Amino acid sequence: MTAAMPSSPPDAPDAPTPTAAAGAIDASKIYGTGDAQVKALDDVTVAFEAGKFTAIMGPSGSGKSTLLHCLAGLDTLTSGATYIGDKYLAKLSDKELTELRRTDVGFVFQAFNLIPTLTAEENIKLPMMLGGETGDVAWIDQVVTAVKLQGRLKHRPSELSGGQQQRVAVARALASRPKIIFADEPTGNLDSETGAEILDFMRRAVREFGQTIVMVTHDPSAASYADRVVFVGDGKIVGELINPTADQVIDQMKQHGS
Repeated sequence: MTAAMPSSPPDAPDAPTPTAAAGAIDASKIYGTGDAQVKALDDVTVAFEAGKFTAIMGPSGSGKSTLLHCLAGLDTLTSGATYIGDKYLAKLSDKELTELRRTDVGFVFQAFNLIPTLTAEENIKLPMMLGGETGDVAWIDQVVTAVKLQGRLKHRPSELSGGQQQRVAVARALASRPKIIFADEPTGNLDSETGAEILDFMRRAVREFGQTIVMVTHDPSAASYADRVVFVGDGKIVGELINPTADQVIDQMKQHGS
């Protein structure tokens, strides 16, 4: 944690109101100094409801990935606060933050981020193995079946297609039943059919399993799978849609110059 980052906004309570799974309060992130200074986030306040699938959209350089990374505790703010559940991230020690990310947060990245020497099954169980736990076997079996990986568990990533590797990554994110999953362009490296299957499963995870997912995407079709789309522009929240269609997302992006 950087010393410059406040533990919470000056007028904030000791803990966030636990109605949202995660969120940001007066969040700003500045990179560089002087003429080279870039304000990636500009006083953003936003909350992400538990049990919902939210997409974050915006043009390149809008701050959408910075917002996701700060929400997930992968990056720190210059000012303001981010929280997961009832915990302000800046109030946690490095050890506590690492533990929170392992137990309460799932991650899905565009690049899959699998361990090449581990089998699909070992990659799925990795977050729990790191904590010396076995996890809920029945739940893990349900997740594996839902992402159609039953016959591929003993295969290493190099023996799997890109779509299968992303299925492993999604299953890994769900396996420990985290409070929230952050997904950064999870279908960016996949063909449209495979991407649609991944997104359909993520939507099912929210509706059938009560999961909470926050996803950054540039794809209006991907965003249409979400319950809500939050639009970011020049480091600010510039709009949102509830129960969006792809066409509505495109129209909104045009309005904001995306």
